[in-house]
Amino acid sequence: MKEFNWKGVDLNLLVAFQALYRAKSVSLAAEQCHVSQSAMSHTLQRMRTLFDDPLFERVGIKMEPTRYAQEIAPTIDLLLGCIKNDLLSKKHFSPDDYSGVWKIGLTDYAEQLFAPQIYDAIKQHSPNAQVSFYNVNRSNYLEIAENEKLDAIIGSIENLNRRFLCEHLYTEQHLCLFDPQSVAFDLPLTLEQFVKVEHALVSPDGSLKTQVDKLLAKRGLERRVGVASRHFLTIRRLLIGRELVCIIPKRFAELELYSHTLAAVAAPIEVPDFDIRLLYFKSNQYEEKSVWIRKLISQIVK
Repeated sequence: MKEFNWKGVDLNLLVAFQALYRAKSVSLAAEQCHVSQSAMSHTLQRMRTLFDDPLFERVGIKMEPTRYAQEIAPTIDLLLGCIKNDLLSKKHFSPDDYSGVWKIGLTDYAEQLFAPQIYDAIKQHSPNAQVSFYNVNRSNYLEIAENEKLDAIIGSIENLNRRFLCEHLYTEQHLCLFDPQSVAFDLPLTLEQFVKVEHALVSPDGSLKTQVDKLLAKRGLERRVGVASRHFLTIRRLLIGRELVCIIPKRFAELELYSHTLAAVAAPIEVPDFDIRLLYFKSNQYEEKSVWIRKLISQIVK
């Protein structure tokens, strides 16, 4: 099929057609379009060429539309209305009126901590909306964000793709989490006690070694990692009733203290902090809907 040639198509011709159709006068149409009468006459000639029809014929003092002009007039009205109202008129976002789906990507850690609060806040301000949480990590966040058109992403994600901007939410520290009914530690926890107990790891990539093992090796020490999981809830269940200890982000550890019988103490070795960020597409940075959800998330997390 031959590709359509758009070269002669000019939106101004449709505007002029609408003015002529309504005014039935070249001079009045020219006035409405803020052009000279001769310019409007020239535009009429261009319209006739584009549509291959006279379009308007002089009857007395009026320019009466041809039958073809009468047929296409409703379509032209519809097109110009869509361009004006849907394309060129920016609609202000109102969370109260929004009935779509909020799509938010969270790392496993961020989902456990913040998903319920984010849901409650969204439903409070946007009661007709739905919320969909997507599990993301450092390796898949870009693909999921593009495919699902995520509104925001929360988590510890470094080496940011250039299509994204980010806001720093807070810096996370660490604690050692364990079941005091199964593991007996003398406090403060020493390195010797720390390495004697088998360890559980939260490992996004399934690795059984972290920077902690490198720090221990520098001191001539080694720990035994018995199990690793990508999910915080799995690690929490593993700790209950077992001789295991796990280095956990502080906020998550403190959450567990309120809801379970686990205990948390400071680690006897420096564990590198990490930043929790709010990511969003650079192309959405000024969009009112995007600004609103980012502000809401920032207030909740901070």
